[in-house]
Amino acid sequence: MEIERAGEILAVIALDPSRVSGGAPIFFAENNEQQFAVALILARILGGTVHDLENGVCVVTRH
Repeated sequence: MEIERAGEILAVIALDPSRVSGGAPIFFAENNEQQFAVALILARILGGTVHDLENGVCVVTRH
């Protein structure tokens, strides 16, 4: 029997390395434009949704 989680963080895209840590893949961007471009591409590839945490960090999640 396979147990599926209700939601998971697939990737984190951050501007400042000091704001993030953890088990999800973390990508760093040089500016907001690059951050959102990377987040959207990853969301398409991974089948997820982008959420902007409004602190220089975006997450790609699957619900």
